[in-house]
Amino acid sequence: MIPVNSVLQVGHFPEIMQAEIDRRFVSTRHPDPGAPAPAGNFQAILVRSNITLPEALVRQIPSIRMVSTCGVGYDNLPLDYLREQGIIISNTPGVLNDAVCELGIGMMLALLRRLPEAQELVKTRIWSKGPFKITTTLAGKRVGIAGMGRIGQDLAARLLPFKVEIAYCGPTPKNVPYAYFKDITSLAKACDVLFLACPATPDTDKMVGTEALEALGPSGYLINIARGSVVDEAALLYALQHKKIAGAALDVYENEPNPNVEFLNLDNVLLTPHIGSATAETRIAMTNLAVDNLEAFFNQQPLLTEVKN
Repeated sequence: MIPVNSVLQVGHFPEIMQAEIDRRFVSTRHPDPGAPAPAGNFQAILVRSNITLPEALVRQIPSIRMVSTCGVGYDNLPLDYLREQGIIISNTPGVLNDAVCELGIGMMLALLRRLPEAQELVKTRIWSKGPFKITTTLAGKRVGIAGMGRIGQDLAARLLPFKVEIAYCGPTPKNVPYAYFKDITSLAKACDVLFLACPATPDTDKMVGTEALEALGPSGYLINIARGSVVDEAALLYALQHKKIAGAALDVYENEPNPNVEFLNLDNVLLTPHIGSATAETRIAMTNLAVDNLEAFFNQQPLLTEVKN
């Protein structure tokens, strides 16, 4: 049982998620994270992973003992301050794997087969003037995955029926039957398609830069379903503009929701607005897991999905 108005809900939540929250408990809504904290003896904060939770806001509420973030990523939280104060954190891993993997594979296929451009050819009635360009097939390619965690492993399982070879990189080898590479550049050099499915950490910041993109090469494709921070966008723009790689599909960006406008003028990039988990089923599951963690906290039970590191 979550006490009434003991949770400060920070930022905007889509209607379908807000309905689940309201069904389960009564929160105090604080839609503008940059505004002063409202009065109240709040013990927990509920926030979405794409919303930056300012340290200054948390400092204004010394009673806060827990932050429940709705999403896998927690890079938008003031982690150092929360840990310093002994404030525990939860996230919602696992429940969004299906939706993120589905989008990633859909983006990859749309990029390789140039589906948006193909549709435009039909809708503008230009098809009658000549056939569509020849594209490339996925079968027989080597697909690299940077980050072999929950999403990376689910992604690999979905890719295997496409008759591809899987390889991956990460801090340490995992107990999986795929070729392991120690660094992103070595993986990129060995692959035709490179997925980014790693967390946003200091170690992965701008991990994909000029060196990795050069290694991927002019016939290679990049798909980013991780975080915008793992890619050096200036290097990626240069690589796309000068055909150093064949193309890129991006669901995440350094500056959301206003990505670099130079991406909009390229014909070898596929862009989506950070919709990896944006299905009704997934958002409801994420919300309920976030609330389950809140209930565990208020019932003095272990959190279901506590962020330990």
